[in-house]
Amino acid sequence: MWIGICLAAVALGLGVTYLALPHGPRGQMSYAERAGRPREPFRAAHEAVVAGTPWATDAGLEMLHTGGNACDAAVAALLALNVTHGEASSFPGVAPTMYYDADSRQVESYIGAGKAPRAATIERFTSRGWKTVPALNIWAQLIPASPDVMISLLLKGTKSFGEAAAPAIRLAREGFPVHQIMFQNMDLNFTQRLGFSILLPYNTKVFLNGQWWRPLSLHDRMTLPDLADTLQAMADAEKRAREGGGSRESGLQAVRDYFYNGPIAEKILLLHKAKKGLFAAEDLAGYQGGWEKPVTGSYGAYTFHGNGTWSQGVMEPMVLQILEGIDLKSMGHNSARYIHTVVQAVDLAMADRDAYVGDSTFVNVPLGTLLSKEYAAERRSRMTSRSFGPMPAPGRIPGFSVSATAQRVGPAAGRDRLAGLPLAEAVAEASRFSVGQDTSQLAVVDAKGNAVVITPSDFPKTPMVPGTGLNLGNRMNQFRLDPKSPDALAPGKRPRITPHAVIVFKDGKFFMAFSTPGGDVQPQALVQVFLNMAVFGMGIQDAISAPRFYSTAAPSSFAPNEAFPGHVRLEADLYDTVALDLQALGYIPDRDSKWDKDYGAVGAIVRDADGTLSAGADPREETTAGGD
Repeated sequence: MWIGICLAAVALGLGVTYLALPHGPRGQMSYAERAGRPREPFRAAHEAVVAGTPWATDAGLEMLHTGGNACDAAVAALLALNVTHGEASSFPGVAPTMYYDADSRQVESYIGAGKAPRAATIERFTSRGWKTVPALNIWAQLIPASPDVMISLLLKGTKSFGEAAAPAIRLAREGFPVHQIMFQNMDLNFTQRLGFSILLPYNTKVFLNGQWWRPLSLHDRMTLPDLADTLQAMADAEKRAREGGGSRESGLQAVRDYFYNGPIAEKILLLHKAKKGLFAAEDLAGYQGGWEKPVTGSYGAYTFHGNGTWSQGVMEPMVLQILEGIDLKSMGHNSARYIHTVVQAVDLAMADRDAYVGDSTFVNVPLGTLLSKEYAAERRSRMTSRSFGPMPAPGRIPGFSVSATAQRVGPAAGRDRLAGLPLAEAVAEASRFSVGQDTSQLAVVDAKGNAVVITPSDFPKTPMVPGTGLNLGNRMNQFRLDPKSPDALAPGKRPRITPHAVIVFKDGKFFMAFSTPGGDVQPQALVQVFLNMAVFGMGIQDAISAPRFYSTAAPSSFAPNEAFPGHVRLEADLYDTVALDLQALGYIPDRDSKWDKDYGAVGAIVRDADGTLSAGADPREETTAGGD
């Protein structure tokens, strides 16, 4: 009896304490939401920026207005995204980048995905009972990439790191309102917040101000003082180098060294030592991205340039070359037959992506075949009059084998994912811990015609570095633990990440820079936007705002790699008009809301025939266009 009375008293005390804790909004700020609101077409005579939040767009424009070029503006916008959309596009996460130099008329890709640490082997992961890389464990962290990307871009620019970082530092210190997309990403229920606080206490401090019991509210003032201090410390390292007589280049090198070889690296390594992680000093000190030749393919008068095979930058040209020569216009925009045709091209390309595409430093990728018109014609011949149902087989390429993983489909792949997880991870997984909805985007075209497009990403699902505001993400989750897969985990290898950026030429001249968040939806959304323009004659804003669809037949690029054969997701206004017709073609249509954020959030800048610029911003998120 006394035990029962004591337990009841403790429960009552905890209940009273909980009720006495603050639960309401945190310092509300005024903000006019953009997500779910129509966008007007935007035109600019000289320069333009489009980015995932209005503050990032403003940061990019600030650089352009003060004499910076596209590279300077891209770094400023990227850092502002890392602050104002940091739950989806973290500093220092991945940042796949494409660059167009107007003087040379050349396009380059920058390798914006980090590498697996040297201690990361398939055997080490499987020995712990894991069949996939866990999403919520420090072992899912990839060596950071974006600081390297930023310094390489600034070397093509005119601004200092301190100048480019100033808008982001200001936003992180003074605060910004929690916008609709951040709110949706961080709108965790009580059980999720509890799991968040147990598993990731410093993350809880950063995003929930340490008050796990208190949910975020829309338009709360969000400040990130630790991240502001980190960025300021990097800027101060640059300033010291310059004051010591160093050049602009040596100042930028000092910023890079401060991150990969200096105080920040030390803090990252302390975290990994405390949490029994995999990072070693040589992983950080030896990290390097680099400029590379982009992958290319064509559709009629258009040439697509994308990031290398460490991303899915090959997808747009593969899909479009399969569709080339098909009279899509006669089918009618977003008719059931049109959707069926595009979905089949997507599924054929994804089958090949999963069978053959991976980090080319480790994998012999048959790019010449995959991007040839002859191979596209052969894949086109595999199209059928009804849904594939189960995924089509990848094409057979002489001299290349296909792993069993590439052909394995179905939701059963993830059924045992809770087995063996620590209690906190199991709580978080079981409660559908979902913080961080993929990625953001930005594109810049400056007055000289230079263009940069970046697709930054990473989520706070693994331990952030205490005292720094740094979110290292969980991008190793996109590796496979099948040694025969082209995306197999290996020390020093890059996973085939979903984020990628695209630059398009028309008749040999720069035409468009565009990108989007969305995981496996990314190439599907970008293909649809492009076809809306090239086939159906829409302007860029109408092309972006039009209703979308996407296939979920291929295994997800994120572990546990679930797939839903025959399923096609449709935004509400499209579902209401074509669902029955798609069912008649053997599909299982799934309905989502209009302008659903899971359908991507495309940002694009187009060079019009008269030389002016048109910028499109997706109403599905906070994406914002601006310029002069």
